Amino acid sequence: MEKLDLTKRYKTYYTAKTTPELVDIEPAQFLALTGKGDPSGLPFSEKLQALYATAYAIKFECKKSGRDFTVPKLECLWWYDEHHFGRSSMSETPLDVPRSQWEYRQLIRMPEYITGEDVRKGIESIRAKKKSDLVTDIELYRIAPGKSVQILHIGPFSKEPESLIKLAEFMETKKLERNGLHHEIYLSDFRKTAPEKLRTILREPVK
Repeated sequence: MEKLDLTKRYKTYYTAKTTPELVDIEPAQFLALTGKGDPSGLPFSEKLQALYATAYAIKFECKKSGRDFTVPKLECLWWYDEHHFGRSSMSETPLDVPRSQWEYRQLIRMPEYITGEDVRKGIESIRAKKKSDLVTDIELYRIAPGKSVQILHIGPFSKEPESLIKLAEFMETKKLERNGLHHEIYLSDFRKTAPEKLRTILREPVK
């Protein structure tokens, strides 16, 4: 059986322009792990390692049964306590809300044939090898963004507000409102890529 490459199978999902656009995003399922705090901190990194370890454990088990797939790019949903901090604009949030208060759900897309039982076996495999308790919080999580606006941000994360302003202006022109959590897809490995060369899809569900 040919290895499934999710990035190629769902090419439009992993593609965006450097100018804002309106798109329709299909439902998808993911391995997911939630957390809170500065994404440059150790807890975020540890959760990420646990998530990827589990993804690869699932992949290797699937390969044995002829269901091999390529583990795709990292994604994250981001939010914060709007009751406490108030609702800021998309571009102001990264500046107004302390990074220690950022909440996130790390995501790695999984093929549609992956089941909860596959995930359970992957978690058990990693726990046996690494004795990591973090993996016990990993779940199979489904999102259905549907109508969304997006833009490809090229450059450091600190410059994302510049791209978010473009998205906000586009939404205002089209009379669109936010309808879900801020979504980022990291096309570049930010652990190995120079900040000025990072490529990140910024996506906002809208109505």
